[in-house]
Amino acid sequence: MCDLLQRTYLGRVFGILCAAFVLFLSSLQRAEAVPAYGIQTGQNCSACHVGGFGPQLTPFGRQFKLEGYTLRGTQDFVLPFSAMAVASYVHTGADQSPPVPHYATNDNFALDQVSVFVAGGFGSHFGSFAQFTYDGVGRSFAWDNLDLRATDHTRLFGQNVLVGLSLNNNPGIQDPWNTMAAWGFPYTDSDLSPGPAAGTVVGGALAQSVLGVSAYAWWNSQIYTEFALYWTPGRGFLRAMGVDASEGGGVLAGVAPYVRIAYEKQYAVQNFDIGAFALFPNLYPGGDKSTGTSDHYTDLGVDASYQFLGSGENIFQVNAIYTHETQELDASTLLDAALQSNTLNDFRADVSYYWRNMIGFTVGYFDTWGSLDPLLYADNSTLKPDSSGFMFQLDGTLFGNQPSPLGPRFNIRAGVQYRLFTKFDGASSNYDGLGHNASDNNTLRVFTWVAF
Repeated sequence: MCDLLQRTYLGRVFGILCAAFVLFLSSLQRAEAVPAYGIQTGQNCSACHVGGFGPQLTPFGRQFKLEGYTLRGTQDFVLPFSAMAVASYVHTGADQSPPVPHYATNDNFALDQVSVFVAGGFGSHFGSFAQFTYDGVGRSFAWDNLDLRATDHTRLFGQNVLVGLSLNNNPGIQDPWNTMAAWGFPYTDSDLSPGPAAGTVVGGALAQSVLGVSAYAWWNSQIYTEFALYWTPGRGFLRAMGVDASEGGGVLAGVAPYVRIAYEKQYAVQNFDIGAFALFPNLYPGGDKSTGTSDHYTDLGVDASYQFLGSGENIFQVNAIYTHETQELDASTLLDAALQSNTLNDFRADVSYYWRNMIGFTVGYFDTWGSLDPLLYADNSTLKPDSSGFMFQLDGTLFGNQPSPLGPRFNIRAGVQYRLFTKFDGASSNYDGLGHNASDNNTLRVFTWVAF
């Protein structure tokens, strides 16, 4: 009977839950010793997060972030440390070839990541969100999300303004809404899940391979304005941080400006925002400077979100974002692109419902499309970057509304994801000319996410 159970999906799911429980037991001795924002503010997780678990932010959570992580509910000293771990089981529609190193072609269990955080406010003007992550799939350790802030309140042009500076390592990581790629749905993923090859620069191509300083202003708690400049640090610094910029989106030539504006309106039990953003990077593709020139990108986008919080019984959230990217590939046309001018478009939207901030269901839609390039997309049978599909997630959070019986720092979320591709890298069927279909990459993922 035990052998039969191990051969079924139910057995694999049971194994993940058991692993999460072991991880839970191993964390008990340190759960009280690594306080985070919840200890600092004296609030339950649901005060800051939709669904009682990050990263979807409520209005209070957005204000906490904009204030530089400095709001406090206690004057006691709080050690600004926390940790989390994510484990999952991944099954794809067809075996993946070649497989990810150290893993089988299908039906894999993985410790996706273990992260430690330096997260807290230091006085009334300075705060940090610094994440360092062990990648269990890639078996490497590197810095992850970084957002160090300095803030103050003042009056400008007769208005109350919260002003701030952010030192961060990913355009959009400092954003307070859950529309930008850095904090957008599905919120947790696995490197074992196959994904399309094409994506916009602002969609995460520069994550952890750049540094930027942004100045922002929050006018009368309604209008958000921001300007930032990003650059690629030296190779020695990035190597020390566990990153190779040439393996990502490329190396920036000079600095890349980033601009953001948004309007938010609060009502009694609901709120919405609408915004726009722009990023203007010049990149050496793969860090290759041999051509003497760089590729020039312009990413322009709009985004919007809506929340209905009610009395906490029924919670709804809608997020949407559209990005249009123009590419002037002066360097790549000398290396591996056929056309000097290309375009890439990306649209994403998701709708979430949470019952009592405990049980949630989310449906997401994604669509990426762009111009044909016979060299840039040579591996695609249609020579296009087009990919689209849906994502579904059902999750439950145990201790979002009240402290766990094992300490106020511990929380756990368990969930099931299913990603369905209608197109993958250019086509629905035979997308690579080798007989592979988009549905071969459909992915079932069962995950546990522990924070402590």
